Amino acid sequence: MIDWTALPAVVAAMIAGGLLKGATGAGAPVVAVPVLALFYDVQFAVALFVIPNFCSNAWQGWTYRAAVTDRRLALLFAASGLVGAGVGTVMLVNLPSGLLIGAVALAVLLYIGFRIARPDWTLPRETGRRLAVPAGLLGGVLQGAAGISAPASITFLNAMRLDREEFIGTISLFFMAMCLVQIPLLSAYGLLTPHVALLGLLAMIPLFGAMPVGAWMARHVSRAAFDRIVLGLLGILSLRLLAEATGLW
Repeated sequence: MIDWTALPAVVAAMIAGGLLKGATGAGAPVVAVPVLALFYDVQFAVALFVIPNFCSNAWQGWTYRAAVTDRRLALLFAASGLVGAGVGTVMLVNLPSGLLIGAVALAVLLYIGFRIARPDWTLPRETGRRLAVPAGLLGGVLQGAAGISAPASITFLNAMRLDREEFIGTISLFFMAMCLVQIPLLSAYGLLTPHVALLGLLAMIPLFGAMPVGAWMARHVSRAAFDRIVLGLLGILSLRLLAEATGLW
């Protein structure tokens, strides 16, 4: 049953996710999934966001396809993510709700912690190719089970210091591959119902509407200031989710 009183917060989360994705090429689930999980549950959040996630990444992946020059890295990373997302989806269905909420919160906190602690860490490209499979598998499991792969996927690609266009093209292929296994599995498990799919299609309106604004912000607003705002909001969200998972809220 949908709690319509939460609709403004859900729309705001989609807009914020669209702004972040338009500005950086990734990160929409990091904002949207915790908000959805806060008002509903993690299973609903992951199921609702899978279609907007696929469509938004298909758009950006096609736009930046020519920038993906390291095809071996991109394909290994995406294929590993697909396998990991299948494993993670099984975990999503079988693990308790409180544990999943805690996993989302911890995944976000790990992402924040790494961004703060090691902002300038660099991973050589050749080393990155060797680590593409384990990083993709871990990111896929996180995406399938908690709806957020950023602690593994975005951190991994950021560390390689890819330029913006190559980063967007590579991460978009990764997300699309994971969605290709999530959609049929979530449908088979009864989580991605026609009703939830319709809600996901409607959620694309604020998400897609905000992405061009985010791209404009990337050109006119300091990246450091934008990052601080996003990390601050994520920190508040993750602490709130942890409080709910542990019964303190």
